[in-house]
Amino acid sequence: MTLGELLQQMNGHLQFPVLEGDPAETLAKAQDGTHGDPIVGEIVRAIAARCERPEVDCPLERASVIASLGPMRLKYMADDAPVEGFRKLEQLVQAIDAAFNDEALRLKQG
Repeated sequence: MTLGELLQQMNGHLQFPVLEGDPAETLAKAQDGTHGDPIVGEIVRAIAARCERPEVDCPLERASVIASLGPMRLKYMADDAPVEGFRKLEQLVQAIDAAFNDEALRLKQG
């Protein structure tokens, strides 16, 4: 799965928007800090940081994506962290799992 595909899948699995425009525009906004949702922008930046060159066609593996969110999970689990951040991050982790599950099923079905 590519970064762009993951962003589209996440957007389809969540009740709040991930995409702001197309995946490339979303990535650009996340990277320059202008994404409309700062938490989503931070998550997109963390995932993109795993790419050798952070572009929408960068291939991603599930384990790497989940590992990229480890520091954010610790941040939002802290006692003084906003509850909204923790909830959004958990929903995004579930959406990421769903996206990779969907891809695995699609590949198995041929």
